[in-house]
Amino acid sequence: MFCLRNLLTASQEALACSSTHNSHLLLPSKSQGAELSFQAYAEQFYTLESTPVTDYAVLSSPTAASVSSNKSPFSPQLSHFYVSDVHHSSDNSSSLNGSFEADDENNWMQSLWMLRNEFMEPECGSVTDESVQPGYGTRYHRIVEMAPNMDLKQLLIACAEIVSEADIVPFSERKVAASAAETVMDIIQGRVSVSGDPLQRLGAYILEALRARLLLSGSLIFKKLKCNEPSGPELMSHMQLLSQICPYYRFAYTSATAVILEAMQNEKRIHIIDFQIAQGSQWLSFIQAVSRRPDGPPYVCITGVDDSESSHARGGGLELVGQRLARLAESCGVPFEFHGAATSVCDVQLENLKVQHGEALAVNFPYVLHHIPDESVSTSNHRDRLLRLVKSLSPKVMTLVEQESNTNTAAFSQRFRETLDYYAAMFESIDAAALARDDKQRINAEEHCVAKDVVSIIACEGDERRERHELFGKWKSRLTMAGFSSIPLNPSVATTVRDMLKEYSPNYAIAEANGALYIGWKNKALVSFSAWG
Repeated sequence: MFCLRNLLTASQEALACSSTHNSHLLLPSKSQGAELSFQAYAEQFYTLESTPVTDYAVLSSPTAASVSSNKSPFSPQLSHFYVSDVHHSSDNSSSLNGSFEADDENNWMQSLWMLRNEFMEPECGSVTDESVQPGYGTRYHRIVEMAPNMDLKQLLIACAEIVSEADIVPFSERKVAASAAETVMDIIQGRVSVSGDPLQRLGAYILEALRARLLLSGSLIFKKLKCNEPSGPELMSHMQLLSQICPYYRFAYTSATAVILEAMQNEKRIHIIDFQIAQGSQWLSFIQAVSRRPDGPPYVCITGVDDSESSHARGGGLELVGQRLARLAESCGVPFEFHGAATSVCDVQLENLKVQHGEALAVNFPYVLHHIPDESVSTSNHRDRLLRLVKSLSPKVMTLVEQESNTNTAAFSQRFRETLDYYAAMFESIDAAALARDDKQRINAEEHCVAKDVVSIIACEGDERRERHELFGKWKSRLTMAGFSSIPLNPSVATTVRDMLKEYSPNYAIAEANGALYIGWKNKALVSFSAWG
């Protein structure tokens, strides 16, 4: 994990040794995804058709009075690269409890876009009187003038616009771009706080990510952010807190376990390969369930693939997971065997999986495939290689759980908007647990378990960017190309998830579309579950 409190030092060190990375112009675009109009779990479950939507926020985002100017405790302000004289005006920050109207946001985005086009340099070969061509500096000056009257969401988008251009504008304009970005960041700094409302908390982490990107040192800073990791027990407590107050982990475990139990109901020898075994908790209920079979329990083998984060949290290797599961299996009278594959998921080979003839095989991918680089990162394309390897094993069922967000190959503009909208919904859902805004456990859990993803998505590029989410439609294409076929979900899976959601806020909802089951916050899909064979 990492410590954002040392970001300033890391940023300054990285600036001295960083090299220019690729970035993209901020262009208004449409998401190639689907909006799901969720209904709450208490209402009748239904199947929804997929409909195209823009990449504008699905959640509402109001203009409201800001809290006092609380600077993020983990990040003192960076000193300016270049001096700008801008007077800060009223703090009209954005929260997620109401809304500035979508039309207002679209109008504002159109104004920003018109500013961008107005001051772009002419295309090569065009005949223009250079003496009357305004430069980027004029445009940035206009944005800086508008900034004090923007709400927090608008400020973050405007800042991302400038940062995305800072290393591609003409050299003579780079100082101007960096100065404008820092000026907007100073305004944002007064609007965000890790103990504020959901958008203020998210904004604090997004601000750090934008600063890292502006310094052209996102990957170096991300590595340095691991400076002050929590201890294993502390990290475990952060993970457990998030699991208690949000249903995203339980959704993954509940759905996959229900589908695998159904697929294996008549099998005598069961082998489960879990590509993110973590603490092994998911399989406790599975072992208990099969122990109650009228004709006696089956033989169960579980192969767990480890990851460094889970290993650190549990304070030891996979043998701890195996021992825990073996003790339960013995107490339940279930013949059991455990294999630990202590290797990176990217490096998994056939011999690591210990598959034997005569076993009914189930494979589980919970929130893991998006960490594996694909063809956009390396010609090795470990993502598709692993899927083809799994398909060659002829599993009876394969379960996939992934975040419903498009941050893999999207240009920085769309990636930033996707990240802002996605994590705004997630932070608002965390807020539903009614913990105090200054609750240290919640702050630590968000910092060590969520914020690192935001920093990775926004600040890092290339093989240094670990978080590469894809929408379900893209996963469906990948799996189909690898030879998989979608397995229709039994209605009992949705019923099981709906029952689980009764323990959480009524603003969580489920919907089914295109062979997948989605969980979301209000009308924003956040996670998808699907089964394949």
